[in-house]
Amino acid sequence: MEHTPPPFFRRGPSLPARLAFFSLLSLVLLYADARFHYMEGMRRALAVILYPFQQLTDLPVEIGERVSEFFVTQSSLKRENERLRRENFVNGGLLQRQQALEAENGHLRALLDMRARVPRSVLTAEILYVARDPFTRQVVVDKGGSAGVQSGAPVIDDKGLVGQVHRVFPWLSEVSLITDREQTTPTEIVRNGLRAVVFGLGYDGALEVRFMPVNADIQTGDLLVTSGIDGVYPHGLPVAVVANIERNAAYPFAKITCTPASGVGSSQQVLVLSKGEPLPERPPAAEAGKRKKSKFRRPG
Repeated sequence: MEHTPPPFFRRGPSLPARLAFFSLLSLVLLYADARFHYMEGMRRALAVILYPFQQLTDLPVEIGERVSEFFVTQSSLKRENERLRRENFVNGGLLQRQQALEAENGHLRALLDMRARVPRSVLTAEILYVARDPFTRQVVVDKGGSAGVQSGAPVIDDKGLVGQVHRVFPWLSEVSLITDREQTTPTEIVRNGLRAVVFGLGYDGALEVRFMPVNADIQTGDLLVTSGIDGVYPHGLPVAVVANIERNAAYPFAKITCTPASGVGSSQQVLVLSKGEPLPERPPAAEAGKRKKSKFRRPG
């Protein structure tokens, strides 16, 4: 009678079975997270746990930057100081003019009984990381909910609009850039006030204006600024400059490409603005339809 010894290693399920099980588990977790946001709390907890390690890994770079800044020559500092003095002198004159214009604008709004614009608070932040996904244009800044950052807040730099806060953690925040495919920005042309919508293309350096008629009054070099529609962004922030326009009579809309006005792919420091005053709610669609029908009712 033959006797086979027991296997030295106990074998479990086969490799294809394990692969199928974990693949199915991954799909279920992805769907649950996208549909019910079950993993949001886990993300926040992991962000809190990993924050000290992120700071520790950035410590050598920060020390190196501080050492390099310490050895900056005195002559370069003098030149920088002189340049800042000249700019301060010029900006002082512009500031006086701006204060007079703001006072005049306030009086005109009071006379016309217009809705006043609420000033927004500003919070400085620094970009720490960029998104690993090459198909999204997002960055991570070093300010979060503990500093007062809110989801949906506008983010700008010294040249114009950079993006919008997408997700807020206790000490960090994710910002979706205006070049992201999911970002749309309501704008207007400074030259004539024509409103347009700017869409991201998924890579830095290019934006697109869609649904603009072929005969629209838009030219190469026009500056697009935020229109303030929907109360997402304050009015007047530079967004993009029209770079190329292709008009074809066979299509109803022109193909318009723009370049971002801000340093979307190069800025290191940004400003996070507070969210504006909420707008009144839209009228219900049913009531709007009834008013429209009653307006065009024929007399009996």
